[in-house]
Formats: sequence, C-alpha cells, structure tokens
Amino acid sequence: MFYALTHGKVGVEGVEVTPVLEEIEALNRRALAGELEVTAISAAAYPQVAGRYRILDAGAAMGEGSGPILVARSPIPREELPERVVAVPGQFTTAALLLRLYLGEDVPTIIVSFEKIPKVVLEGQADVGLLIHEGQITYEALGLTKVLDLGERWFQESRLPLPLGINVVRRDLGDDLGGKLSDALAASIRYARAHADEAMAHALRYGRGMDAETCRRFVQMYVNERAMTLRGEGRAALDHLFRRAEAAGILRAPPLDVL
Repeated sequence: MFYALTHGKVGVEGVEVTPVLEEIEALNRRALAGELEVTAISAAAYPQVAGRYRILDAGAAMGEGSGPILVARSPIPREELPERVVAVPGQFTTAALLLRLYLGEDVPTIIVSFEKIPKVVLEGQADVGLLIHEGQITYEALGLTKVLDLGERWFQESRLPLPLGINVVRRDLGDDLGGKLSDALAASIRYARAHADEAMAHALRYGRGMDAETCRRFVQMYVNERAMTLRGEGRAALDHLFRRAEAAGILRAPPLDVL
C-alpha cells in the first residue's frame, strides 16, 4: 500500500515521507503516545487513540470472510478453548479483541510477537496460538491445526467485512493536510495495483522469508477494493465492531471520524 508513497511515485507537495517499519502492536503503542503523525494501527486500537487521531479513508485491511485464526498442535473442542492458554499478538490488536468477544474475558493469554506464535505453540509454551498476517495461510505447513476461524465466525454472524487494520492521521496536522495525505495514500494503493509486480517485489523485501506466491495470496486478501475507501460497508463494519465491543463492556465506541 505504501510503496508509491515512500518511493516518490505519488505524494503531497512539501511533505517528506519517512517510513517506519514495526509490527502492528508496536505501532498501536506508539499511537497511544501520539508519537507518529501518520500510522497504521489495529482497528481495535482506535477507541484508545481517537482523541489524538482521525481515520484515513484509504488503506484499511478488511477481511472478506477471512481474519485471525486459532491454531493448536492437535484438534481442541470448541467448548474447551476458553480454558486453554492462548498466545496473542498484542493487547490492542483486533485479533485480541475478537478473542475476547468470542471466547470471553477470562480466557488466559500470553503476549508474543506475532511471528513467534507458531513456535511458541509447537514448543508447548501455549496451548493455542492466535495467528494474524501470513500465518493464516502458512499454519498447515508448520504442522499446526486450525481450531477456530474468527474471520469466518465474524462474517457468519455479521455478514460484514472484518476491519482488521486502519490508517490514522494525527489531528494536529489539520483537516487540509490530513485530507491530502488520505488522497495520497489512495493514489499509492492505485499505483501498486496498476504496477503489481513492481510493488510486490518491494513488499517481498519485508516478507519474513515468504515465497512470492504466498506473498501474493496474502496481499490479494487485503489490498483490494475495500482498501480504497471505507465508504459503505467499511464504515458499517467498523461501527459494528465498536458497538459490539461496547455492548460486551470491553471498550467505549468512539465516533467514526474519517477523512
């Protein structure tokens, strides 16, 4: 999504873009402190940062019947999952919020960097792993078994896409610059989709050892038409996620302030 924006293919006059590459939970925590002017965050983290940030219309990662999955070394009955120790990729991730919504507040968890979760489960440090990113595709090759698909469960119940990640801009940049940055991000995504091989070659540099086909499958899951705008079902999905979490007593739903 950001390739064209960080390589001068598109941009905003007078604005220098400096990429910051960190895993999503680290970005969530930096947003809590208001450190970054524009950043990707988990959708579930937005209620905690809404006072400092507005949502950019472009660049959201929306699952279409897909999303975080729970895996284990062998099958586990659904009714036993709330009692099992789950390795999660961060306190503020959308995956962790879904886990609480579907398995309850009391499910025991340990926080593990997302790319280490399969190893932690395989070694028995956790009974279950909550996988995000390419782990949703590669878990079988690692010798793990899917025990619950949270993205599939969400779609069955809501009939809406699953808002996993969004991009936000700090409020102190103002409406004019924030709007230009939103437009530039949309232009960056359009460029990447029109020059897919070029953008994919760039993405593979940060693919954590992924082969080209796995990378392409993962990108196609989330860099789609829904990444272009939150209008319509995108906003409805975000609102549904926040309202459901509020009804469960997990967080307070914020206004959807989208640029």
